[in-house]
Amino acid sequence: MKKLTLLFSLFIAFTAIAQEENTTKEYNHWSIDVMGGVNKPARPMNSGFYSSTPGLWNADLGVRYMINDKFGLKLNLGYNQLENDDNSREFESKYYRTSIEGVVNLGTLLGFREWTNTFNLLGHAGAGVSRLDIGDNVRYADGEDYMGTVVAGLTPQLRLGDHFALVGDLSVMGNVRQNYTWDGNGKTSTRGFNGMLVNASVGLNIYLGGAEKHADWVNVSNTTLLREELEATKEKVAKIEGDMMDEDQDGVPNYLDREPNTTNGVAVNSKGEAIDKNANGIPDELESSLDKRYQNNSNTTSGESNGTIEKLLNEGYVNVYFKFNSDQPETYSLEAINYLVNYMHENQNASAELVGYADAIGGDQYNKQLSERRAKKVYDIVIASGIEESRLSYRGAGVDDSVEKSSSDARQIVRRVTFKLK
Repeated sequence: MKKLTLLFSLFIAFTAIAQEENTTKEYNHWSIDVMGGVNKPARPMNSGFYSSTPGLWNADLGVRYMINDKFGLKLNLGYNQLENDDNSREFESKYYRTSIEGVVNLGTLLGFREWTNTFNLLGHAGAGVSRLDIGDNVRYADGEDYMGTVVAGLTPQLRLGDHFALVGDLSVMGNVRQNYTWDGNGKTSTRGFNGMLVNASVGLNIYLGGAEKHADWVNVSNTTLLREELEATKEKVAKIEGDMMDEDQDGVPNYLDREPNTTNGVAVNSKGEAIDKNANGIPDELESSLDKRYQNNSNTTSGESNGTIEKLLNEGYVNVYFKFNSDQPETYSLEAINYLVNYMHENQNASAELVGYADAIGGDQYNKQLSERRAKKVYDIVIASGIEESRLSYRGAGVDDSVEKSSSDARQIVRRVTFKLK
């Protein structure tokens, strides 16, 4: 028995080292199996002796290594206590056993992974050595019987998480050359396969390793691998398609574009950044256009009165519009800024407040900040056109929810900056 205990201890130490090396693998291979339950020795029994049906108790401690998701090996150490029932003559025997068994993941082989990741079934079979301790209260002086053992069983599993599973087990053990009956009060009359014991147990599988799942719960068959590879390929293609898109249509694909919301029609460098040599925040091409359009001379026609322009500005007929989630004015909105600039050049005592808005998509706090950035951008352009800072102010009014949120066209109308003349 001491030799068996030493062998088992060495195996435990080996598993601890091996599971450290397993932390980077796609699934865990090692587990500790702890179980206990009831038993029934079937034969041989001496005349007048009977065991309880079932009898208490048995215990098993195993270390299992799954070579892959289908097959593995298990070292098991077990103990059974065998006692008489109420109608039997008294006896008490102890049965110690150790075995090395092959394990088959029947759940994977039978396609369980296709419909459940909660229930599983393992099969196991192997051979080992056993000792029957019949005590010193029987007629045989030595009191011990060593024999070979063949074991086979089924183990249903219920997955509790990534590192634990609740298990049941039904195992049948057959002994070779069992010399004494289970009660220890008689010798067997036959040789060969002459001892039989059945165990029914419940317990836990404790999974070791750093991967997310254990081999019991994965399926790495060729079909699954092909499916995973196909999904990975689809993701890569989708990423490439996204990278190659050019949302701001500046000629630079998204994955190279450091400024993905460049104003339409503005010249950019090879990195997608609007060219702004004087670093004033206004693209040079847009600034050049402003210099020409926002001169101190008026672009209004001779028949257009200041009163009419003032009404258009104040009542929201003239606005600066923006793309979704952008603080760069649409190119066509420059004419709206031109109306304000010309009016303020002609009316030197006039001042204006610039009010920014955002649509209802996104959080309130973010939209509040976005609306203020839009107002600030128009404010900077008006100042660049020659209007004194003291005559201007700006603020963000946040979300304008006056239009239907589900309509992209309607949302375009409220992504704007309006003017309030004073």
